[in-house]
Amino acid sequence: MKRIFAIVATVAAAAAFAGLVHAVLVAAHLSEPAGTTVYGLTARRLWATAAALLAVVAVVSGGLALIRPAGRFGTASGTLGAAVALVAGFIAAVNGWLNLALATGGPGTGNGVVGGAAALVLGLIGLAIGGLALARSRRRTLETGRLT
Repeated sequence: MKRIFAIVATVAAAAAFAGLVHAVLVAAHLSEPAGTTVYGLTARRLWATAAALLAVVAVVSGGLALIRPAGRFGTASGTLGAAVALVAGFIAAVNGWLNLALATGGPGTGNGVVGGAAALVLGLIGLAIGGLALARSRRRTLETGRLT
């Protein structure tokens, strides 16, 4: 039963992520595919990919800090993972937004709009998870009375 729930939850999360990325592209008026497709790595695609990878780092570090807030995030305190998630999520979201703002065409034009939209969505998710983890870490610090 747990395995089925995990599979359904993963599929639902992937569908929600794809829907959010599409919604960002529609909101930015960049959802129409290109007339001619550009293949290969362009500078904008590299920029969008780097921002999306930074957003993944934000989500993962925020998730780890949220799961293990009691100082088991490597050798540092639980607030380190939350801080990494906040900073990386902010940088990724801003870079994803800038990529979308500077794009002149939709998917397939070489502008990296899909990666930019993914970076924006994941960066905002990383910011939210990092904020939750930081709030939980500070609340536990106040409850136990120890400083981190």
